[in-house]
Amino acid sequence: MSVAVYGNAIDDRDADAAPVAVAVPEPASPPPVPMTPARAAIYMASSVLLFLTQGLGMNLLNANIYQLQGSLSATTTEIAWLSAAYMAPYASMSIALFKIRSQFGLRPFAELSIICFVIASILNLFVSDLHSAIVVRFLSGMAAAPLSTLGFLYMLEAFPPARKLSLGLSLALLNTTLSAPLARIISPSLMELGGWHALYTFEMGLALIALPVVYLLPLTAPPRAKVIQKMDILSYLLLATGFGCLAVFLTLGRLYWWFEAPWLGLLLACSITALTVMVVIELPRKMPLIDMRWLFTRENMHMAGILLLFRVVSSEQTTTAANFYMQLGLLNEQTQTMYSIILLASIAGGLVCAVLMMTRYVETAHVLALVLIAAGAFLDSQSTSLTRPEQMYFSQSMVAAGAAMFLPPVMSKGFAAVLAKGVPYIVNFLVIFLFTQSIGALCAQAALGTFVTIREKFHSSVLVEHILLTNPFVAQRVSQLSGSYGKVITDKALLDAEGLQLLGQQITREANILAYNDAFLVIFIASSIGLALLLGHLAWSRLIRPVIDVPAAATSS
Repeated sequence: MSVAVYGNAIDDRDADAAPVAVAVPEPASPPPVPMTPARAAIYMASSVLLFLTQGLGMNLLNANIYQLQGSLSATTTEIAWLSAAYMAPYASMSIALFKIRSQFGLRPFAELSIICFVIASILNLFVSDLHSAIVVRFLSGMAAAPLSTLGFLYMLEAFPPARKLSLGLSLALLNTTLSAPLARIISPSLMELGGWHALYTFEMGLALIALPVVYLLPLTAPPRAKVIQKMDILSYLLLATGFGCLAVFLTLGRLYWWFEAPWLGLLLACSITALTVMVVIELPRKMPLIDMRWLFTRENMHMAGILLLFRVVSSEQTTTAANFYMQLGLLNEQTQTMYSIILLASIAGGLVCAVLMMTRYVETAHVLALVLIAAGAFLDSQSTSLTRPEQMYFSQSMVAAGAAMFLPPVMSKGFAAVLAKGVPYIVNFLVIFLFTQSIGALCAQAALGTFVTIREKFHSSVLVEHILLTNPFVAQRVSQLSGSYGKVITDKALLDAEGLQLLGQQITREANILAYNDAFLVIFIASSIGLALLLGHLAWSRLIRPVIDVPAAATSS
């Protein structure tokens, strides 16, 4: 999901409220002219195109990370550097883009952004090895953030102000869920055409289609304001360094293992140092880039907790289930139908949430989302080595629909609260959202991946304890497995050793499946706890608190 999108979009829409730095307020803009249905549909389609252009650039790599090892002559660990290079700048670009767009104008920002993305897409075609791919992915991460912002702005442009934070927000967030399943659906055909270059030729084609869209369809431009101060540049560079180092640490830590590579510790230390220095600089400033005191208020911490919970439970599908399929030896060709169902379920969940957002039953979307994710994760926790995509159609569609319904209510409430404080506070909201979504997603992936590795070792040790050749069932199984080599290996000891090796591979596979079942169960427990807390909060705010407040009001009067 794009982190750059959300705060930027709302800022552009409401930037007519002059920031604190502007001495003379801008004149009030005239009321917006209602857009015709046909023109609104064009803007909505343009939003989908821009979201897919940005999202597929990121997800095509994640969907084919094992297949691309041959194209780039890299190992699994080395290929992961491509994701780390992409996320390092992407994790914090939204804050800089917010300031740049506010000061220099929306139109130049939009035109320059799409040109930069087209250039980054073209550079992918010149990749010849891992090192050049890492450099290009770093540049692509920088270019992708503004493109996703434009996708969000085009969706909001199609709706009147009264619908922007409800229907417009829901549909924009729905668009962010489409690229991940779509990347796995179209990947097999693209890989057959030419591997890496075919994938990113497709991305370049989408970028070239989006280029005239940005130039031909203008967005409502808010007034410009001088919002960039000299100290903002230093603070942002420290924040970008901290978030970037943390993103690389979380992406690669599980693969190199946390305590085995000394440079991982240096990255973490660099991240903590940069963020600490940034906080020390920002605290005494009268007009800080980030208001630390407001950032750590109770309401913001509550919202951050909800957003982190979303990243954890939504990783059931985006990370844990995808890795589970790889462990079973399933390629994208075998999962195309399942991801098509996931895509349809995401669209259905997003549309249901959009309907609920226009009613007074907004919290119902949260309850339904957690119920669906918890139920789907519990069903997935019963998987075996014989489980195939057909057995997971129902559970994965539940998770997809739940994930599409979870985020819009939180974002709508958060944006409304921030806009009530004023446009300058959008930067502070961006920090919360960036940390919980980009960094939070990496934390969830790292934590669940580490959990799976630890549990695999545990299950392997338990299973190996019972593998004794004195056990007649074990001896029979070893004999069956080694039977296929009986015609080429005549030595009995070597034949038994070959059988034991094959049995060990099966044990490792079963241990991995049990570990992934444990991870699915953890996500089920997390979703259930979140559901219980949500129901408790709703019961307090709607049933108990009004009863307590009525006698208190009567006493005071």
